Amino acid sequence: MKADALRGHLDALLLATLDGRELHGYAIIEALQQRSGGALDLPTGTVYPALRRLERAGYVLSSWSTVGGRQRRTYRLTHSGVQTLQAERRAWREFTTAIEGVLVKRPPTPVQA
Repeated sequence: MKADALRGHLDALLLATLDGRELHGYAIIEALQQRSGGALDLPTGTVYPALRRLERAGYVLSSWSTVGGRQRRTYRLTHSGVQTLQAERRAWREFTTAIEGVLVKRPPTPVQA
């Protein structure tokens, strides 16, 4: 799946990936790929700027740690990020319900005259 197809949904996907855990950037990319069955294979050039944007907005916090002698920046949700994720999930449910109402084939409803 191309990054363009995710326009408008990337932030919610990143927040959901961080829900309840702290991950470094590459682990976020791997988790997105795994949880999507391989459909989401996003480049670092898409994910890292989005993480920085989410951090500036106050939805995630980052900190540096050393793992195996390598410096890694790890990310976690803030309280505001948790609230934003909850709102994104509600909006997604509303959106998918509306779209399914149009796309899913159902028997025709009689039209009232």
